[in-house]
Amino acid sequence: MPVGDLNSLVNHLVENGVLKTPAIIDAFRNIDRVKFVPEEMKPFTYIDEALSIPGGQTISQPYTVAFMLELLEPNPGEKILDIGAGSGWQTALLAHIVGEKGKVIAMEIVPELCKFGKANVAKFDFMEKGTVKWHCADASKGFFKEAPFDKIIAAAALEGKIPQEWKDQLKLGGKIAVPIKESIWLFTKNGENNFEEKEYPGFMFVPFVRRENEQ
Repeated sequence: MPVGDLNSLVNHLVENGVLKTPAIIDAFRNIDRVKFVPEEMKPFTYIDEALSIPGGQTISQPYTVAFMLELLEPNPGEKILDIGAGSGWQTALLAHIVGEKGKVIAMEIVPELCKFGKANVAKFDFMEKGTVKWHCADASKGFFKEAPFDKIIAAAALEGKIPQEWKDQLKLGGKIAVPIKESIWLFTKNGENNFEEKEYPGFMFVPFVRRENEQ
């Protein structure tokens, strides 16, 4: 049996001050993390820690997911690029928030994990309704076919600058939330080549994966 339950986890995040926005809190209450973790990890679902998932990756700590979503400020009707979709949990949270008039483009490069995450999201009706489009692909160049995006979020740490393609595929006024090394960065597009940048240090992420011929 899992330690704790969904309500205790969400209440913990609210009391911690990291979960604040009603729509994001509602998503956390409706998109149960237990549906996105491997069978052997289910007892630890509601502990506020990262957990191992297929492909040598992790499902992020709930605190971190909440922190990044609060920075991103997703809204109903928006189109969001979810890079490194992994277990699918964040994808489903975003889909719940953007609603049927919104769209989440999820990208995952690790084959084993891509299959795992897609199957998890399929436990809901987001793909059937067209809210989520799931792609097993390298996201280092973004996804021009669906650009521009209102928001972009990544769940794996870059070593340096974010790809210019991500910036180019963002709408004016849009936001990018992305880990770089051990910090979360928020980029807000205020002009064609003008971005406001904010750094939030003190986080740990798995490294960003790209094709071997991509440097």
